[in-house]
Amino acid sequence: MKRIAVTGAAGRVGTLLRPLLRADVEHVSLIDLQEPAGLGDNETFIRADLAKLDEATTALKDIDGVVHLAGIASGTDMNAILHANVLGTYNLYEAARINKVERVVYASSNHATGFYPRGEIISPLDPMRPDSPYGLSKCWGELVAGLYYDTSGIRSLSIRIGNAGTYPNSERSIAIWISARDLAQLVRIGLSHPSIAATVVYGVSDTDEKWWDNDLATRLGYRPEDRPRDHARIEQGSEGPVARAFQGGGFCEINHDGTIRMRDAEGLAESLEAAE
Repeated sequence: MKRIAVTGAAGRVGTLLRPLLRADVEHVSLIDLQEPAGLGDNETFIRADLAKLDEATTALKDIDGVVHLAGIASGTDMNAILHANVLGTYNLYEAARINKVERVVYASSNHATGFYPRGEIISPLDPMRPDSPYGLSKCWGELVAGLYYDTSGIRSLSIRIGNAGTYPNSERSIAIWISARDLAQLVRIGLSHPSIAATVVYGVSDTDEKWWDNDLATRLGYRPEDRPRDHARIEQGSEGPVARAFQGGGFCEINHDGTIRMRDAEGLAESLEAAE
């Protein structure tokens, strides 16, 4: 990859990743609606709304690979989610097809499988179980990545990011946190590994709390360097019974009626437990 684009470059994750990625490539196009601060010598800013296909297509001209971080993490604003996460992601891939872009690293989310119980170890091969409209939009993005590999040969690594905050601030985030340098390592794998087609991995550092079987990431060469508990700064806060039951935490409480439901791999009811 000589020339890459980073969408959502002014956002929190984009800001953390940019210094770790720009040294690896010849040029980085930073795509966002707001100009990022502190552009490097090999970075340029392109103002574009990915919900507009013509703007997305122009932004990806002469680009080899894309790190697609743009989106809205709101759990409830469906109109905004449809605009940014659904239409924006579809247009990003269509613009990549038009420009013959070879690779996309897609920032998916743990919320694509947030309704799996805590304590159950899952892998990217298990069925999606989104915990919110936001999680549902990330499922859409992973499926779009698959469609564009099958139809156009665009190779994608979808990274189901756990928590990419500056540091873990709760016991849940300790279980799912990924440092900036570990996430950058996965991004590099996504931009370069020859075996990637429409591949999904979890984005998590070297945590002792094993919620996810990330063997596929290991096989692709991922070797996390950071341990979440070493960086933790636990802050005050508490989770309700629904949030405590599921991997998605507070997102699982959105429009939830309070009854904790479980189902097995076939989708059959395992048990029903009334939340206290």
